Amino acid sequence: MTVIRELVDIVTIHELDTEVLAASIRNPLHMTQAALAGAHIATLPFKVLQQMVHHPLTTTGIVQFRSDWDKARKALEATAKAKA
Repeated sequence: MTVIRELVDIVTIHELDTEVLAASIRNPLHMTQAALAGAHIATLPFKVLQQMVHHPLTTTGIVQFRSDWDKARKALEATAKAKA
């Protein structure tokens, strides 16, 4: 990531009309580090992209949201029936 960071600095200092590509991304941490280093583009295996999207906390959050949504929907339906 040092090379990417330095290359981004060079591109910025010299106002070059180009973009920095980070290649051979191996895991989600490398992707985050490349983005923080200023890379404009990255190439990564589909497996790494899937790992970035399917984080355990995201999955837990989605399950909790669906449960809360179902409870809220049922409460609204019960309220609507009570008013009818």
